[in-house]
Amino acid sequence: MSNNQENQIHQPVSEDRDSRDEPNVKERNLTANPGDRISDEPQSVEEKAKQTAIDDVPDITGDRITVPTYFVVDEPNGEKKALHHVKDAEEISDVIRQARVDENGNRIW
Repeated sequence: MSNNQENQIHQPVSEDRDSRDEPNVKERNLTANPGDRISDEPQSVEEKAKQTAIDDVPDITGDRITVPTYFVVDEPNGEKKALHHVKDAEEISDVIRQARVDENGNRIW
């Protein structure tokens, strides 16, 4: 054995994905919470409004919470829009910021 091979460190690593028989979590489209999934079938705003991402689980304070999969917001044209709690998180934050700003642009707390 050469000196170069003797100094090599062998660490455990995952199998090459091309050598596996089963798909990995990402390939199977799994998520941490079943409510994070977005249906492949079209759904109405009303159908989306009924879905929960997390239902009656303790949060960091110990309070039991329910988190909807979609947050339904009113659009300026009066229509309702369902925003997915993960995919549309930035837009949800924008809506919340707008709700907390008065007509002069001052934050209301």
